[in-house]
Amino acid sequence: MDLENYQNLIKNILIEGAKYPPSHGNIESFTVFDEGSDSYQLMQVGWSNDWRTHGAVIHIRLHNGKIWIEHDGTEEGVAQTLLDAGVPKEDIVLAFHPEWKRKWTDFAVA
Repeated sequence: MDLENYQNLIKNILIEGAKYPPSHGNIESFTVFDEGSDSYQLMQVGWSNDWRTHGAVIHIRLHNGKIWIEHDGTEEGVAQTLLDAGVPKEDIVLAFHPEWKRKWTDFAVA
């Protein structure tokens, strides 16, 4: 896949994810796309009882022609969603793991 296909795929995955807010609390899900730096996030903000929620559920960057998953707070894992969409493992970097640990995965190291 080329860069534009990856951009569109990532945006579609995050837009779909934003449709499903948490089952509890008053929490809003929304996307943040910075196409200039190829950084894409699914964010959540709000309250659950007296606890504030604010942060990225998923953060993905396109870097050096690969998809870097910087943070994945989902149960099913965004890497699997990317694989199901046809992205090869060698184009996915699990950046939330240190580089020395990535060599033990089936995904790209960098």
